[in-house]
This record gives sequence, structure tokens and C-alpha cells, in this order.
Amino acid sequence: MLKDYLQHIEQYNIRQAWPVPEKAALLVIDMQLYFKDVAQPIVDNVISLIECFRANNRKIFFTRHGHRDPKTDGGMLARWWGDLILYGSAEWELIDEVHVHAGDTITDKNRYSAFFGTGLDKHLRDSGVEDLVITGVLTNCCCETTAREAFMRDYRVFFVADATAAPTEELHVATLKNLAYGFAHIVNTKDLRQILEIT
Repeated sequence: MLKDYLQHIEQYNIRQAWPVPEKAALLVIDMQLYFKDVAQPIVDNVISLIECFRANNRKIFFTRHGHRDPKTDGGMLARWWGDLILYGSAEWELIDEVHVHAGDTITDKNRYSAFFGTGLDKHLRDSGVEDLVITGVLTNCCCETTAREAFMRDYRVFFVADATAAPTEELHVATLKNLAYGFAHIVNTKDLRQILEIT
């Protein structure tokens, strides 16, 4: 993992902004046992942000990716990957370190985007969310697709460079550059926590 992603992508990450705390929500994408190896390096940062949002009474949304019947709900993902996460299986569960509380929302999905065929957009709008902070895995698939779609739905998107992860560093950095260029403010855990805690 690079020590400073923000320095590495600074030529693209030129639009500086921070979420407005009372309008912000944290979205934790697919921190499931299926992705445990990829997610492990960012677990501490994701938990740190979850704790920060909880302590400041901010909304937290989780997603779980899973297919009830890959023949009917697998679509191109089934054809592309072959191997899918089965809804309700052990690999579908969130990793042990991630704890969902009663006030949190879990969105189950079966496509890269957390918005596709789910009620996420309505939940966010009903909660007054305008600024969406994205964490989780995989940076270059579900996180990136969700970030792009959130932007297209007119949310301000804050993508946490050291609280998202991809199978390779190259894929992770490529997404950060692309999102910084056209879709999201790329931030890090430490600075984001400080902003949320002092406002």
C-alpha cells in the first residue's frame, strides 16, 4: 500500500472540498468474508470511520453483495466471473470486525452499483443525505461504479483512498485518478475524521 495516495494522485485531485457533517453519510461497501483478503489492509480505517460517524450521530449504510439464484439474478456478472457470492452463504456475511447497529441500514445488491435495483437512493434522500463518503471493496468495481452513479444522481462524493481496496495497487490507483478527474473528491481517513469531529 502506498504511504500517501493523495500525493500520488495530486495532479488529478484538484477539487478540494469536505463533506458537510449534517448532510453526510458513510457508505461501507461489501466488507464481506468473500473479500476478506483484499479488505484486510483497510479494516482499521473503515472501522475508524464507522466509529467516527457513530460518535457524531451520522448515518451509516452498509452493502452486501449476493445472488439468490445466479441463473436468474446473475446477469453479466455470472457470465463474466462464473463464481458468484451466494446470498446467505458464509462468504456473504460481513467480516467479523464490522458491526452493524440498530440504526444502520443494510442494502443487499447483486450488481456492482449499490443503487442498481435497490432502495439505497430513497434511503439516502429520506435521511437528508447530500454528501456520500465511500469506503469498502472493491475499489475498481463496486466502489467505483457506486461513486460514479452517486455523482450522476447529484450527490457530492467523497472517496476514501486509504479505506477502499482493490486486488492490485495498479487498479486502486487507476480508479482514484479517474474518480478524482471526473466524479469524486479523494480524501484520506485521518483528515476526514478531523473534519467530522471538529464541525
